[in-house]
Amino acid sequence: MNSASSRSRTLKTVGALGMAAATAVLMTGCGQSSDSATSAATSEAAKVVPQKQTTSPSASAQLTEDQQERKKVLDATKVTFDDAATTATGEVAGGKLVDLDLEGVDDDDNDQSPSPTGSGSPTGSASPTGSASPSGTGTSSPSASPGADGPVWAAEVAEKDGTVHTVRINAVDGKVMEARVDADQDADDKKQTADLLAQATQTPQQAAKVATEKKKGTVTSVGLDDNEGNGVIWQVDVVGSDWKKTTFDVDAKNDTIVREETDKD
Repeated sequence: MNSASSRSRTLKTVGALGMAAATAVLMTGCGQSSDSATSAATSEAAKVVPQKQTTSPSASAQLTEDQQERKKVLDATKVTFDDAATTATGEVAGGKLVDLDLEGVDDDDNDQSPSPTGSGSPTGSASPTGSASPSGTGTSSPSASPGADGPVWAAEVAEKDGTVHTVRINAVDGKVMEARVDADQDADDKKQTADLLAQATQTPQQAAKVATEKKKGTVTSVGLDDNEGNGVIWQVDVVGSDWKKTTFDVDAKNDTIVREETDKD
């Protein structure tokens, strides 16, 4: 009896140990399967969830005050440079264009170099592409907006003896608003203008074409000037699609570009 009881207790103990071991194996297996499934699900989710990308606005989309003003003026102008030049010279018998400027676009640049008449550097502008920049009717503001009459082309046209006439043209409908002889010119001014025109064998239209072949855009200013004693130049301003202005000095005898500068504003 004692031997039988001992064997029975031994078998029960072994059985209990075996069941405990089996339970542990099953629990371990379940845990591994659960962890693997969770890991796999996480991996698959990562494949389909798009990564967030943060993009900042392009710097080119930001226009400076000067660029905004150029855009406003160019959008409003309907009369081309060629048409304005033809209208202006038609107001003066035998006249030649000295300067053509679309007022309101970078008018502060007019003080950088003297004009043949001593009244400021020619900056008249024309647009080979058919757009020109409108300006206010006054010239006191460096970047005047179009006035009540809209943008205005301001031209200086000289007679053979150098007498300069000012002609103002509405840049929307092409009508002449004013045509008068400049009152503040003396004999020396007239002689200087006549001498510069005598040296210029290339027309302002040809200079505008040279400038826009170098940089695509709209001409907003063309004027005749002395090249610091080295002949004469047509100074041409071109506004590109980025609304930045580039100034070209074009030799008035051979259409060679002698200087090029882009305004960063």
